[in-house]
Amino acid sequence: MINILNYINGEFQPALGGSWLPNHEPATGAVYSQLPDSQAADVEAAIAAAEQAFPEWSTLPAAERGAIMERVANLLESRLEEFARAESRDQGKPVALARRMDIPRAVDNFRFFATAVKHWSSEAHVTDQSAINYTLRQPLGVVGCISPWNLPLYLFTWKIAPALAAGNTLVAKPSEITPMTAFLFSELCREAGMPPGVLNIVHGLGASIGNTLNVHPTVKAISFTGGTLTGATIARQAAPLFKKLSLELGGKNPTLIFADADYELALSTAVRSAFTNQGEICLCGSRIFVERSIYERFRDDFVARVAALKVGDPEDESSDLGAIASEQHFNKVMGYIQLAQEEGGRILTGGTAVKSEGRCAGGWFIRPTVIEGLANSCRTNQEEIFGPVVTLQPFDTEEEALAMANDTQYGLAAGVWTSNLSRTHRLGAQLKFGIVWVNCWLLRDLRTPFGGHKASGVGREGGWEALRFFTEPTNVCVKI
Repeated sequence: MINILNYINGEFQPALGGSWLPNHEPATGAVYSQLPDSQAADVEAAIAAAEQAFPEWSTLPAAERGAIMERVANLLESRLEEFARAESRDQGKPVALARRMDIPRAVDNFRFFATAVKHWSSEAHVTDQSAINYTLRQPLGVVGCISPWNLPLYLFTWKIAPALAAGNTLVAKPSEITPMTAFLFSELCREAGMPPGVLNIVHGLGASIGNTLNVHPTVKAISFTGGTLTGATIARQAAPLFKKLSLELGGKNPTLIFADADYELALSTAVRSAFTNQGEICLCGSRIFVERSIYERFRDDFVARVAALKVGDPEDESSDLGAIASEQHFNKVMGYIQLAQEEGGRILTGGTAVKSEGRCAGGWFIRPTVIEGLANSCRTNQEEIFGPVVTLQPFDTEEEALAMANDTQYGLAAGVWTSNLSRTHRLGAQLKFGIVWVNCWLLRDLRTPFGGHKASGVGREGGWEALRFFTEPTNVCVKI
């Protein structure tokens, strides 16, 4: 049994109340570690440590902050295999995916912001030759970062790296479902020489930790990635205190495939964008719209590719999909598959749990599922499932495809497959989503703004947007 510990003021410690929460391995269903069941007192201690550390960290030259962050990135890279295996065991994803995507991206997150902050320039404006205005950007103080369970270290570092680079100190809460790599990461920070109190990591339930962060007057901002309902709760709690909020929430992302697309590339990428990480990525394309003239061909080829995907032990290098992250989420996804059938959907492949033998006999596995015959307005097509479940729908015109794609409360990401340049720009401007990928998926430039429209969130992360969020601007006007 592994004891995961809080990291507060540079020290590892259990919850002050002495209580623990079980942490399950999704592939086996067994408890393999335990994490602190932290309460408000633990959060208060972390906030106090961050507040004490802020004056020194915020005035440290950006290059020196960046150097510490670079050391963290180097240490993480040197232990990539260890972290990949820990992420796989904790979240259920194939270890090959964690090795290829999750941990390298966490390294990139720290390296990007460690260097970006050294090149960040201030705005200056000359006002009719009578005055010069320039903008100062100063760190906020103590901030809170709350990260999800689907890409644990990937998204944990995506939040804390810009906050640290900008000179803030912080209290971070990883998901209680996937706490392991955040715990291991805290060891790297201490080894890299990050001063005590700069980064504090508190483990436990959202109701105990998140609620305390949301209403604490010392915490100046909350950066949250997770479900839309939880985001709404954070907004209700934090808004009266005028905290800055960055909320990256749910998605119900469309993929539009036109007859003039590169067929093989569109087909293979549609499979990948639907089922990578068991479909547990907010950017996965779960609603696939196909031009009617190629619909039947695409459907049959797509179903054949999906049926051939291997669901199995995340430690098996040949597994395409691993386990669902928790039993609760497994039951939710299976419930949506049943709902889809009640709504009249036809399951073309999948739709069942996968029963394994050996060490994974008790794990939570679902066969990748493809459904057709559903109306765009049904719950299956409107609500976020966040699992290996996609729907197929034909369309006749560009206008119809656009209308169906936009017909959702969410607006995180969309994909367009076409060789028509004019259509590319028309749809890029008319799709109500924060990201529109054309003839690609999950191709990310860390300099670009990341976030969603509508119920998919408030604010933007990434690049200068993240550094702006974690700072407060002051305009200085000097009369000439």
